[in-house]
Amino acid sequence: MSGFVDQAQLNARGGDGGAGCVSFRREAHVPKGGPDGGDGGKGGDVWLVADRNVASLLAFRDHPHRRATSGTHGQGKKRHGHGGSDLEVHVPEGTVVTDFDGRVLADLVNPGDRFLAAAGGRGGRGNTRFLSNRRRVPSFAEQGEAGEERWVNLELKLMADVALVGFPNVGKSTLISRISAAKPKIADYPFTTLEPNLGVVRLDDGVEFVVADIPGLIEGAAEGRGLGHQFLRHVERARALVVLIDLAPTAEADPATQERILLGELEAYRPDLLNRPRLVVGSRADIAEPDRLAAFDGPTISAVTGDGLASLVGDMSRLVSQARQAEPEPESFVVHRPLPQGITIERLDSGAFVVHGRAAERAVALSDLTNLEALAYVQERLRKLGVDKALAKAGAVEGSLVQVGAFAFEFVPD
Repeated sequence: MSGFVDQAQLNARGGDGGAGCVSFRREAHVPKGGPDGGDGGKGGDVWLVADRNVASLLAFRDHPHRRATSGTHGQGKKRHGHGGSDLEVHVPEGTVVTDFDGRVLADLVNPGDRFLAAAGGRGGRGNTRFLSNRRRVPSFAEQGEAGEERWVNLELKLMADVALVGFPNVGKSTLISRISAAKPKIADYPFTTLEPNLGVVRLDDGVEFVVADIPGLIEGAAEGRGLGHQFLRHVERARALVVLIDLAPTAEADPATQERILLGELEAYRPDLLNRPRLVVGSRADIAEPDRLAAFDGPTISAVTGDGLASLVGDMSRLVSQARQAEPEPESFVVHRPLPQGITIERLDSGAFVVHGRAAERAVALSDLTNLEALAYVQERLRKLGVDKALAKAGAVEGSLVQVGAFAFEFVPD
């Protein structure tokens, strides 16, 4: 079973808010104490956090659900409920979060990058909050809001300094095993590497860089042939490319044709990949025929014997150093997404009307709508929000069915 997963789905749900409390002071020598119901606690949020100690999305393959804890209910004597604990879900660096329509919601590139996957519900207000000159004994409170819930897609794009690009069985896995501590599977048949492997190369001068051994590329990969996009997306973030050309007699094409096909597939997938610094290296030189070896214009290596590896690692280091220096300094920024304001009216095929809007839905989220005092409060709040005018403008007439959240009623014009 593979231990590397680079695509998964996540169901995130914020915690529910606690309900507000209906309570009155009951003390000795205080025959008519005022309201003292506390507020409910806020539900916890679900955050995605980029973590360099997480290597893949394996944790989400069989267990995609993540839920934060809910807030507790308010109590008498103005005791507010505890808020639910936020849940931090750790994902690998380079994780892209999208909705099911393909819209990018977040790109968690750097360690510590955070994305709010699901917000917790607000806690309900206790009856103390509804005290006014006209309402001296409020006998109702608010219910807590339900936490936000949604499904998102997670896609990992590896963060590597150098990506090894080449046809199957060109020696990528053997190469990375010789220049780093990585131990990929190595065998003499196509598509031995079915998942990317990362290796850290450390030089004597203290320089370090990450090399990605990517599954073999074949003609048509940009259209999904072979491992297709499963391979190509991991090249997107690489700072430099090493294109390995097979010089062995068993190679299916001559070196020039191999290079043309490989670069063509990269260009078809993302044209800007050809602008990355790259090395074109002849591989498996130990079994190459002399005429092919002499005709190849470029450095050659043998990952089996070690010939040319020291020079290749030095060239990789120089490419990575140049690419890092050319990168702009990362900027810290915060994206503010305001919550939708106001209300909207939707008319169903049945002729009923549905009122959408957080303020309107919160206005009807009371503990007991059979309470005449609570019902009068709801009517007043909806009127102030302009719900009655919006309904009339949308075509509602006397007797039309109207739904706001879980509350339904018949429309009666003023």
